[in-house]
Amino acid sequence: MTNISKPGLRPANPNFSSGPCAKRPGWTPEALADAALGRSHRAKIGKAKLEQAIDLTREVLQVPADYRIGIVPASDTGAVEMALWSLLGERGVDMVAWESFGAGWVTDVVKQLKLTDARRIEAGYGELPDLSTIDFDRDVVFTWNGTTSGVRVPNGDFIPADRKGLTICDATSAAFAQKLDFDKLDVVTFSWQKALGGEGAHGMLILSPRAVERLESYKPAWPLPKIFRLTSNGKLIEGIFKGETINTPSMLCVEDYLDALGWAKSLGGLDALVARADANAKVIWDFTETSAWLDNLAKVDATRSNTSVCLTITDPDVAALDADASAAFAKGMVALLDKEGVAFDIGAYRDAPSGLRIWAGATVETSDMEALMPWLNWAFETQKATLSKAAA
Repeated sequence: MTNISKPGLRPANPNFSSGPCAKRPGWTPEALADAALGRSHRAKIGKAKLEQAIDLTREVLQVPADYRIGIVPASDTGAVEMALWSLLGERGVDMVAWESFGAGWVTDVVKQLKLTDARRIEAGYGELPDLSTIDFDRDVVFTWNGTTSGVRVPNGDFIPADRKGLTICDATSAAFAQKLDFDKLDVVTFSWQKALGGEGAHGMLILSPRAVERLESYKPAWPLPKIFRLTSNGKLIEGIFKGETINTPSMLCVEDYLDALGWAKSLGGLDALVARADANAKVIWDFTETSAWLDNLAKVDATRSNTSVCLTITDPDVAALDADASAAFAKGMVALLDKEGVAFDIGAYRDAPSGLRIWAGATVETSDMEALMPWLNWAFETQKATLSKAAA
């Protein structure tokens, strides 16, 4: 091991994972003391808490009053799959993808649903595809924020108000950190364990009146399993959007989500959450501006994520390595930071280019992000010294 000096200040909370994300500041297990444990979710107390979770979601996320909000099984994945299997097939669909999860939805639609009229509009990591090529007379599926590429759409201006198709948006690493243009979105999904640091296994499904109209007027050609069914006898199952969940939720997780929503509301709601995420991301962006070895994977500033910030190592010696060696270098940095207890889970996603991925959402304290930056330099210099020694 080299003798490169370690920074004197450490992050108070080293949790920078992109999911599950850091708990809100000050969280302790006592926050769950009022959970309705050992009670039926259909009992008055259980249903009241589920309804409260829906109402607070609407308030904090600024969801329009005529949009339905439901708690559904299987995290964001379950919510997206419900939308794809229940809504698609009525017309052609444009599948827009620029990172791993968006690419996964393309695979599901093409290879599992086997829709023949599905266009792919794709771009590589670090870039957005040409959004002007999307045909909104067709249905459109896209992620608002690319969790594994750190690239997001800057706003909803590319979506026309008079679209004929539905827009289905996976917003799991955007919700509670970025302003979602609900007027342009017909389906919005996310999970509890992302931007608010809730516990996993539960997803949220938000439907516009246009999406409800599609559900009630169109029946897919394929069978739907019970956990995907949103209608009965051609009508929306309204209970799903009033806390009557399809399957049994964890009331402990519900309590944790309520705690996170209450914290968000106490800060000032969505505007405050966005401001916190922006401040955290700016710390990283400013660091890369002066760094000789690190840069943002997102190639255009306007599309940089303020949550899942993905970084690439640009040092010439590292860039000259082959793919395996470059990945090993980045993993070595991540291991050093993990061993020091200053940053956990900040490696790039397994399908993404090698580098770092640091969560900058609202539950992270800006002071912790500031404390982390010198440690990135330390880890790089330490790993570089090891590389040089091996090459000697």
